[in-house]
Amino acid sequence: MTESSRLDAVRASYDTVAADYARFFGTTLAEPPLDQAMLAAFADLVRAGGSGPVADLGCGPGRVTAHLASLGLDAFGVDLSPGMVEVARRSYPGLRFDVGAMPALDLPDGGLGGVLSWYSTVHTPLRELPAVVAEYHRVLAPGGHLLLAFKAGDGHVRLEHAYGHPVTLDVHRHPPDRVAALLAEAGFTETACLVRAASGVERTPQAFLLVRRADGV
Repeated sequence: MTESSRLDAVRASYDTVAADYARFFGTTLAEPPLDQAMLAAFADLVRAGGSGPVADLGCGPGRVTAHLASLGLDAFGVDLSPGMVEVARRSYPGLRFDVGAMPALDLPDGGLGGVLSWYSTVHTPLRELPAVVAEYHRVLAPGGHLLLAFKAGDGHVRLEHAYGHPVTLDVHRHPPDRVAALLAEAGFTETACLVRAASGVERTPQAFLLVRRADGV
């Protein structure tokens, strides 16, 4: 599957499930404590840097974007799925949500103080991650922070049904050390790495990498 056809399939799948996905997760952040601690640490670092707004890339129905705003960040969301963006705008009318693709964001160079990628790369194969990471680096200001959450491991599974609808989605697991290496190659410096055990309905460990764009790079 080419990158273009993969993005088309992801867009179509999330357009299909958008309303039911939002109902399933609700509007209140219910992530496990360690996940929320990583979000809080990210927010603290971005606020301390004071270098611009924060983009929640792959924001879905916007509940994590709203959580970032509640932590005092100037947050906005971007998602590939127009259906998801429509739900987010309806649920959080006071926040900004745009349609966009992570490999080619309609955002200026160095304009962001922070980027959140909260499970936004789970449909991206490892070979395509360098382009996504390079785009994260491009839009961040020097010294800006990136928090990347993803499923830890190897391989992928195909989803053909989700949230009561037929879909075509490959869900990828990525080795944390490989992702950390890609981030370092792109010009990021690691602040923290957390890998926690699966919780609830999760089937794999979950990984969180908090990194900083090097000054002047």
